[in-house]
Amino acid sequence: MAEVSTIAIDGPVASGKTAVGQLVAKLLGFRFLDTGIMYRAVTFGVIQRQISLYDDVALTNFSNSIDIRICDSGGNAHVSVDGLDVTGSLRLPAVERSVSLVSKIPGVRATLVTQQRAIAAQGPIVMVGRDIGTVVLHDAQLKIYLNASIVTRARRRFLELQGRGTPLEYNQVVKELQRRDKIDSERFDSPLHPDKNALHIDTGNLSVEELAMHIRNLTTCQR
Repeated sequence: MAEVSTIAIDGPVASGKTAVGQLVAKLLGFRFLDTGIMYRAVTFGVIQRQISLYDDVALTNFSNSIDIRICDSGGNAHVSVDGLDVTGSLRLPAVERSVSLVSKIPGVRATLVTQQRAIAAQGPIVMVGRDIGTVVLHDAQLKIYLNASIVTRARRRFLELQGRGTPLEYNQVVKELQRRDKIDSERFDSPLHPDKNALHIDTGNLSVEELAMHIRNLTTCQR
């Protein structure tokens, strides 16, 4: 088999994609891209410019007009939009609430998918998101789909938000995850679902380190 150079990791919110993907990339010496930060960058810009979240044309035009740059510094991605560093704003509550609405717009997705493929073409990469194995890197040599129960994912997100000092009740976290799951899985363009060739892994009882080592070992099986 061909040597693995592209690894696609998909899954819903708080399934562990980013943490696991980052560590897999580090173990293999690959580049890493969390495609979600690109949608967050667009969403932050949309909010700043007070563009309607329901105006498909305006959202598409905006995503086409901006320059998104991602710089990896010691494993931490710094994101800029038109030269302005927006890294610290990508996890704001307003962005959290709106990113699924922005990312379901076909024109926005088309723009960012083109950019994501261009990034992947630059060399070995671990890319995570919701449509990587099915759309962005549909020819990836290794496709992984991570998932966990809503209880497990809500607990992770609740602790994450607490760590950031974001005041949100646990029940609110559950409802927000359910809302985002519904939007992501039911959107017309590139809905969230596993690729037919993806390996399914339940992350509920595994540590990030265990998952990353398992995926790294899978790359040797694919060679």
